[in-house]
Amino acid sequence: MLNSNIDCVYLAIGATDLRKSIDGLAILVTESFKLDPFSRSLFVFCNRKQDKIKILEWDVNGFWLHYKRLEKGTFKWPSNLNSKTLSVSEREFRWLLDGLSIEQKDALSPVRERIII
Repeated sequence: MLNSNIDCVYLAIGATDLRKSIDGLAILVTESFKLDPFSRSLFVFCNRKQDKIKILEWDVNGFWLHYKRLEKGTFKWPSNLNSKTLSVSEREFRWLLDGLSIEQKDALSPVRERIII
């Protein structure tokens, strides 16, 4: 249940074999990415055709494994980066899930609270 208390969203750069289950993805997070699968983060994986994703999420006493398959179109999955993962904001992640690129040049910048004295 995509937790609202997420610290970070990590995208696995490139294609991942989505036949992997929770244990296989958790090992990938630990050994290949050098990250903690038990953290308050989402770990997102995409297949070669970029029409399916899996999201690994730890929730207090167990893992959630979310799966999404597009009936039409593809995810605008980032590639050709030098690292194995890419940390994105929740906002960028929502863009990705909506079929958009994580780089929305025309998007408005988030407004932060400020105190007027």
